[in-house]
Amino acid sequence: METMPTSFDEFIKSHPKPILADFWAQWCGPCKMMAPVLKELAKDWKDRITVIKVDTEAKPHLAQRFNITAIPTMILFQNGMEKYRISGAMQLVQLKNALSPYV
Repeated sequence: METMPTSFDEFIKSHPKPILADFWAQWCGPCKMMAPVLKELAKDWKDRITVIKVDTEAKPHLAQRFNITAIPTMILFQNGMEKYRISGAMQLVQLKNALSPYV
C-alpha cells in the first residue's frame, strides 16, 4: 500500500493505475478486519491497482466530500473519477470479484 505523496486530488488524477482508496478509522473493528485483506490485494494486484488508506478521523473533509456514511468504504478511482464503491468487511475473493469488472 502506498502513502499519498501529494494532495489527494492530484494523486488520484495523475496516478497511472486505478486507485482503491480505503476509507477507515482506527476505532473501527471491521476496518481492522479489512487491513490484511487490502494488504494482500495490494500485493496480488500490484500491477493492476494501487491501494491507499484514508483515515476518516485525520481527513474528515475527504470523508464528507465522498459521502462516507459507513466504514470501511472502498472507492475505486480512475483518472480522478469514482468508478466503483463498496462498503463493509469481506474476504479477499469477494473483494476481487467485486473489483474485477473495473480493473
